[in-house]
Amino acid sequence: MELYYCAILILNLLLGAVGAYFVVTAVWGLRRSRPLGQFQPRYRFAVLIAARNEEKVIGDLVRSLLAQDYPRELFDVYVIPNNCTDHTAREAFLAGAKIIEPAYPVRYKGDALRQAGDRLLAQGRYDAFCVFDADNVADPRFLAEMNNAFCSGAVVARGRNKSKNPTSSWVSACYTIYFDMFNLFFAQARENCGLSANIIGTGFGVRTSFLQELGGFCTQTITEDVEFFAQCAAAGERVWWVPRAITYDEEPESFRLSLTQRRRWCSGSMEVAARYAPQIGRRLAERLRWREMDVVMFFAAPFAQALAVIPLGMTILLAPLPGGPALWLLLLTGGLWLVASYLVVTALAVLVCWRCGCLRRGMAKGIVTFGLFMASWLPLQVACLFHRTTSWREIAHGRRPVPVRKAV
Repeated sequence: MELYYCAILILNLLLGAVGAYFVVTAVWGLRRSRPLGQFQPRYRFAVLIAARNEEKVIGDLVRSLLAQDYPRELFDVYVIPNNCTDHTAREAFLAGAKIIEPAYPVRYKGDALRQAGDRLLAQGRYDAFCVFDADNVADPRFLAEMNNAFCSGAVVARGRNKSKNPTSSWVSACYTIYFDMFNLFFAQARENCGLSANIIGTGFGVRTSFLQELGGFCTQTITEDVEFFAQCAAAGERVWWVPRAITYDEEPESFRLSLTQRRRWCSGSMEVAARYAPQIGRRLAERLRWREMDVVMFFAAPFAQALAVIPLGMTILLAPLPGGPALWLLLLTGGLWLVASYLVVTALAVLVCWRCGCLRRGMAKGIVTFGLFMASWLPLQVACLFHRTTSWREIAHGRRPVPVRKAV
């Protein structure tokens, strides 16, 4: 029994160290990021959108991109329809996009991006590439802010993700809080520390020269965004955070659909971590820096969350044995821990909403249920630890009103 308690103590200390690290770095997010300089339009952009059965929403994205506050001659919008059974290509073309039909079968979104990227890289016409999801809507200043970032020295940059439908359901409200929390306590915190902001979702850009060094878009997993971030980390390139480059994203409204989407994210992140661990490890061994260590901590986080159930599970199993913890004490401690955790997470949701300007009517349902939303990540992480999803499942989108831009 003593050996058991010693092992559990060591595991708890390791898991606690991971959690403490993210808490400490998150504090830097409370400081405002230094604004980028303002530059004249210089970069010529190729905007890529891989789309599968997105006829309801693709037009809004294309129109928002063509309405950018950026010289029209300095960017082109390309839609790559793949595996479609609807009229995605027609709607994109009518909205004003150029269409690139894949030359060979597409399994994942990364396959579509690679085919389009290789074709456009060969032309040598563009200075940088930007990537969006079909259900996005781009803020009118997106390309101008990316131009500012690249002129300031960025090689890879990601913008701020916000929600199209923050109050349509409690699930979409929770997504809104979650992404605002990630933007504030991860991306902004790391920008303030000189670390690398993670690429999640879309609304990111990359210089053509660096993309050529990587061999184009060559991701092979179901989370091409996280994999591209891992490739940047392995190459020693920092991802800049550009908060004024805003992308609006449509969030799931049902909990079941949310579980499907987030399981794909969890599974893909773990697969990327396992696949790129040797490369990132070699990078860390060559030059021990905080930036590389931070990337290691990021990819370790899903595994740490999944392993967090081991101490609790073992304690419950050993409770009936002689010398084990008293069951009533275990239940009392567990109940108090759950209540305290819920209150802390709810308070965090209020802080995030207040700090990010979304503390308004309709968000109360998200604040109250945010604890449930965050707790639901744990079984997903555990499930993906033993069985990973390898197939991409379509997330149906519905047409949403294009949000009105507000001052940031």
